[in-house]
Amino acid sequence: MAMCTITLCMIVKNEEEVLHQCLSSVKEICDEIIIVDTGSMDKTKDIAKNFTEKIFDFEWIDNFSAARNFAFSHATKDYILWLDADDILLKEDHQKFKILKKNLNASIDAVSMIYNIAFDEYGQPTFSYRRNRLVRREKKFKWIGLVHEYLEVSGNIYTADIAITHRKSDKTKSVQSDRNILIYENRLKNGEDFSPRDLYYYANELKDHADFQKAIKYYYNFLDTKKGWIEDEIRACINMAECYRNLGNLIKEKESLVMSFIYDVPRPEASCRLGDLYKGNKEFNKAIVWYRLALEKEAVNNPGFRQEAYSTWYPHLQLCVCYWETGEQKLAEEHNNRAKVYRPNDSSVKTNEKFFKNYFKNYDV
Repeated sequence: MAMCTITLCMIVKNEEEVLHQCLSSVKEICDEIIIVDTGSMDKTKDIAKNFTEKIFDFEWIDNFSAARNFAFSHATKDYILWLDADDILLKEDHQKFKILKKNLNASIDAVSMIYNIAFDEYGQPTFSYRRNRLVRREKKFKWIGLVHEYLEVSGNIYTADIAITHRKSDKTKSVQSDRNILIYENRLKNGEDFSPRDLYYYANELKDHADFQKAIKYYYNFLDTKKGWIEDEIRACINMAECYRNLGNLIKEKESLVMSFIYDVPRPEASCRLGDLYKGNKEFNKAIVWYRLALEKEAVNNPGFRQEAYSTWYPHLQLCVCYWETGEQKLAEEHNNRAKVYRPNDSSVKTNEKFFKNYFKNYDV
C-alpha cells in the first residue's frame, strides 16, 4: 500500500521573520505546500517561493476561516496539515511525524496533536493544549469563525504524541496585538450576534487588553449561555478570577475560582490559585489543603489547557513554605526535594536545599 500524501496549507501576512524556519521544519514530510498570502508588504512571498510555487493571494476580509478554507480548497493530496507561520516541528516531533505518515490510512479522519505555546527559562513547555492538525481532504472539513477559528471535524480522530511548537517573534506580537479585538468590536458595531465561542474569546481579548470590568461582563454572558465547551467554561472562571485580582477584589477572585468546580473536578491551576490566596493571608493550613489537591491526579485524558507547573513543581514549592510555617520542617524539606525533580536548577529550590542542609546539620531535628 502506497504511503499517504500530505498538503501543508498556511495563511500568512508579513511573516518574513519566521516563515523560513517554519517551512524548513516540515518540508520533508509534506508532498505539497499551499501558501495563501493575505497582503504581505515584506519578503514573505519571496521566502515562500523557495519552498513552493503554489502561492495564492487572498483579499483580507477580517475572516480567518474564509482564508483558511480558501487555502484548503487548493489542496490535492490525501491529508491536509495546517500550521501558522510561527509554528515549527522540532527534531523529535519530526521523527514521530514521519512514523505517523508511514502508518496513516484512510480509516483515520483527523489527527489531534499537542500545541506547545509557552515555555519556561529552560525551554520546557508551560502551556499546552490539543488541536486537530491533520485531516483527510476527502472529508471536506471546514473552518468556522471569523477569529479564533476552529476546524470542525468528526469521525475517527487519532490522538498523536506529536507536538507543534509555537515560536512567535516580538515583532509579530506587536503587529497583531489589536487585530483580533478590532474584528470583534467591528462586529458588535454592525449589530452581529455573538456565538458562545465568540463571547468567550472576546472576553479573553478584553482581559488581555486590561479592560477587566468589561471582560468579566462577557465571561458571565458566555457562561449564561450554558452552551460552551466545558474546558472553555472552566477557563472562563479562572480568567475571571484573574480579572478580579487585577481589580483588587480578592473575594470575587476566590468565588470565581470555586465556580470552576461546578463544571468538572478542580483543575490544578484553580487549586493552586486558591492556595496562593490563603498563603498570602498567612492561613497556611488552609493553603496546604489546596496545594495538595493540585497534586492529585487530573481528569483522565483532559483535552483542555495544560499548565504543567500547577500539578508538578509549583505546589511542591509552595507546600515547602507552608509546612515550614506550620512547624513541619521535614515535610517542608521533602516537598522542596520533590520540586527539585522537576526544576533541579531553580534558584528557590537551590536556596531552600542549602538552607535545609545547614538547618538540620546545626539543629539535628
